[in-house]
Amino acid sequence: MTTETNVVVITGAGRAFSAGGDLEMLSGMAGDASNIQRIWREAGDIVYNMINLDKPIISAINGVAVGAGLVVALLADITIASESMRITDGHLRLGVGAGDHSVLIWPLLCGMARAKYYLLTSDFIDGREAERIGLVSLCVSPDQLMSKAFEIANKLATGPQQALRFTKRSLNNWLRQAGPNFDASLALEMLGFFSDDLKEGLRALREKRRPSFASISRRPVP
Repeated sequence: MTTETNVVVITGAGRAFSAGGDLEMLSGMAGDASNIQRIWREAGDIVYNMINLDKPIISAINGVAVGAGLVVALLADITIASESMRITDGHLRLGVGAGDHSVLIWPLLCGMARAKYYLLTSDFIDGREAERIGLVSLCVSPDQLMSKAFEIANKLATGPQQALRFTKRSLNNWLRQAGPNFDASLALEMLGFFSDDLKEGLRALREKRRPSFASISRRPVP
């Protein structure tokens, strides 16, 4: 990033912000310690690089955002959702623990009760609901998304840059304090890539069906 850049605006090309990880890549990770270690490093770098970047980041979330793309969408300093946005932290659909970013920031954004609900169920959230619970900064209609993002970007870019960056640095100390929580969640997610649940999650995604995880208790619920 050049010294002439004051603000970063990130959006998706096309109808989605990010469609998530490639299934072939995920299959290649299963049980492969070297691949898992590489992805573990990359996933951690995405989070910590965004936290430590001194310049503000604005995300314009224009559609579906899942997987690693959701990290970028929600870890931005100002998050603007389109009404057509649909997001989910879908780790549990895959059979691994939530680890990319959600344990780090969702409880701070929307509270522990809602964070637990959405992370444990993997339910989808639209733009209006995300705004209502505090998961994003703003929600606007799809035709206003980019104009609003650039309006805010221009306001930040023409503001006092040192003060702006110092404020971001100070606020992000909340996230740095939660760094051990994130590190643990990411390590436990990677551990899941050695499990039979991951294999079933991948099969179910390919076959577009509900998974039947090996770890599910077969005992009837009273």
